[in-house]
Amino acid sequence: MKWIDVYLQEVERRLPEKNREDILLEIRSTIEDMLTEDPTEKEVKDVLQELGDPVKLAHGYSEKPMHLIGPRYYDTYISLIKMILPIAITISLITLVAENIIGSVEEGNIAMVILTIVGQGVWRVISVGMQVFFWITIIFALIERVNLGIDEEDFGPNRKKWTPEDLKKVALVPKKRMISQWEVYGAFLWTAIWGTVYFHADQLLGIYENQGEGLTFITPALNQDVLLSFWPGVVLIIGLEIALALYKLLKKEWTKGVVWFHTIQELLSIGIFVWIITDERLFQPAFISYISDLFGVSAAQVENGLAWRIASIFIIFAVWNIIDGWMKYKRRVKKTKLTHEFVK
Repeated sequence: MKWIDVYLQEVERRLPEKNREDILLEIRSTIEDMLTEDPTEKEVKDVLQELGDPVKLAHGYSEKPMHLIGPRYYDTYISLIKMILPIAITISLITLVAENIIGSVEEGNIAMVILTIVGQGVWRVISVGMQVFFWITIIFALIERVNLGIDEEDFGPNRKKWTPEDLKKVALVPKKRMISQWEVYGAFLWTAIWGTVYFHADQLLGIYENQGEGLTFITPALNQDVLLSFWPGVVLIIGLEIALALYKLLKKEWTKGVVWFHTIQELLSIGIFVWIITDERLFQPAFISYISDLFGVSAAQVENGLAWRIASIFIIFAVWNIIDGWMKYKRRVKKTKLTHEFVK
């Protein structure tokens, strides 16, 4: 019965993931127990009316306090902190290790390096944790006070009394069109990784050789000064990726707004990163010389071939991401009026 499916969907999207399935089974069982074997549309609507507003029903199962941000965005706010905090801490510690370990380390300095990493690591974890909490709280405080058109009628004194007829305004969304929290988590993680590598490329990307005492960093592959000269565009892309991930987390499905935002972000990324990759100053001469000697080709061939191969791979993946986003959006179910044939 689609009336019941849509009602349960409205409950599900507001339930904590930990015990979501059990709660949905309990509610469905309750509904079925209240219905006859062959219920009419009116009987179904009467039962749903008795259960009440799905928003209030869902939040009745929540044991979380909702005071810091407000009930409309509280669950999303906590989920985002849980996603970003471990990513930020991990990336920060990786960067710290790279700053102190990568390269030749004299045997006598190893103990000092370890002590430095431990000491700085504790303070860096505390600092990153405070910054993540502060900035996410600021963002959600602003969202709370700005009308984004996201569940804007879920709460508040002006919310009208819910009736089953309100389900007519809701589309039954296919599972394949929904955006999982793991997808959002992956987006944040990917942005954190490539952003860290980009701004520390001279310490992470290059030629490593085993000289008997472990890997030694011989020469960086990229010119860090050239990379940093493009920082406004890179920061723009990072900001757009974070904003898109946050937007996905709030919307929870591939809507028209999400897919257009995704497309624009990917197109801008293509333009900026192809511009960076094809800069003739990007690769370090020592790196190009090393690769040239290794494969027995000219330095010009290495530089041009490497740049355009990387650019081509990037373009292919970006275009595929755009197509994939539109394919997910096309799985949408159009909002149609519920008729007497809606209940089957």
